[in-house]
Formats: sequence, C-alpha cells, structure tokens
Amino acid sequence: MHGRVRSTERLTPGMVRVVLGDGDLEHLAMPDATDAYVNVAFRPAAASYDEVFDPRAVRETTPQDEWPARRRYTVRSWDAAAHRLVLDFVVHADEGVASRWALAAQPGDVLVFEGPNGGYRPTPAADWHLLVGDESALPAIAASLDALGPGERAVVRVVCNGPAYQVDLSSPADLDLEWLHRKGDGRDGSLLLAAVEALDFGDGTPFGFVHGEADEIRVVRRHLLQERGLNRRDLSCSPYWRRSMSDEAWRRIKREYVAAMEAEVLAS
Repeated sequence: MHGRVRSTERLTPGMVRVVLGDGDLEHLAMPDATDAYVNVAFRPAAASYDEVFDPRAVRETTPQDEWPARRRYTVRSWDAAAHRLVLDFVVHADEGVASRWALAAQPGDVLVFEGPNGGYRPTPAADWHLLVGDESALPAIAASLDALGPGERAVVRVVCNGPAYQVDLSSPADLDLEWLHRKGDGRDGSLLLAAVEALDFGDGTPFGFVHGEADEIRVVRRHLLQERGLNRRDLSCSPYWRRSMSDEAWRRIKREYVAAMEAEVLAS
C-alpha cells in the first residue's frame, strides 16, 4: 500500500507531521484501535525498483543491499471519507532513514507501507485510564484521548526534552496531564517511573497504556504489576525503541527483550 505526501508540518523541534493521500489509500482498512500502526518501507536511494513497490516482492527478487529499511509508525488519525492518513515522525537532527525522509518530504513524495494493525483502544469498562510514554508514544496517546468520552478520567504523563517539544493534547474526558522534562543527566531515565510512583490511584483500577523507551517502560510496567497490583490484562505495554541503540540494532533484539521483560514478571 502507498500514499503520496499532501503536506508536512514541523510540530516541534523533534516531530514532523506528514499527511498522506491519494495512492491506493481508498483501499486502506483501519482497525478499531487507537494504537494502529503501519510498517513503513523506505527505499534505498540506489534501488533498482520503482518508488511504488511491494516490500515482500522486493525481498524475494532483489539483493539484500537493495531491501527497503523498515520502521513502524503509529497512525495519528485517519479520515476514511477523504482518504487522509496522518503520521507523526519523531526526528533526531537528520539521524536515521526515517528522520531524513520526514525532514525532506515534499508534496507528491511516495510512502510505501504495510498494515495498518493495532490492538489497543481505551475500554469504557476501565475505572480510569493511565497513559504513560515519551515522544514516540504521543500519536497513540493523542488518538486515545480523542476516543475517550465525557465522564471518563485520563491521567497522562509524558517525558520530552522541554516545553518546545510539547504538543497540544486535549480530550472530552477529564484530563490530568503532566509533562516531564529531561535535564540531560542520569535522572532522565527515571522520570516516568517517579511520576507514576507519585500517583494516588484512589478507588478503582486503571487500564494502563505504557509505551516508549524500552528500559523506561520496563520499570514502569514492573511497578504497576508488582507494586500496584495490576494484572497483565490491565496493561498495554510496548518498548518502541531503546536508548543508545540504533533502530536496526533494536529490531534485532526486540523479541528477546520483550520475552525477558515478560519472564521477570512471571518469575516474581
């Protein structure tokens, strides 16, 4: 599947919004999930195949050095009537294939992807909703807040590099939002955990959405399961990336990391 860039917008110094349309987006089927994601395929500059391609066919018919780089991005929004798909890219000073593409994207450029898929949507059965993460989780957090209704309660804690990196978050629900700002020292990795530890859960059990940097969400997950008494069915947790690792290196070990994260809770 593919779309063409309609527009781009620099939301913050670290995030670019890309709006896609046209292509074959009229065939896109969006799952009923606020963490819906697409697997994007970035074609190498020297590739011998066209800008519109089938990623699976390319892997079967071309040398490995021509295979597209794969990255996963959460859908910020989808307008089925207008065939308009919005993706927010976290960018890091032109580092990485996805950052370079998003920073340079122009109207008419093609983006090839597979999906979308997804598995989380805030359930009205929850007593309240806890949404925790960093910049990489913002599209899913924002989409989840959009999906909540009046009378529901959402507690959101997001870590970012400072006020300039914040985005507008609102919701029809009762929203308790706190931004946590990194200082560039060894305490940054514990900001989310400290914020969750400080919460008064009160009555009722939340459903937790905890997504972002691997080591940060791992300790938050452990806290929620072991110290707050939540069950795994009360949580949606996913490590999107890992500090000090490239995207490719993280992709190679992610499966093992998630298995180890699960095993440490089972063993407790």
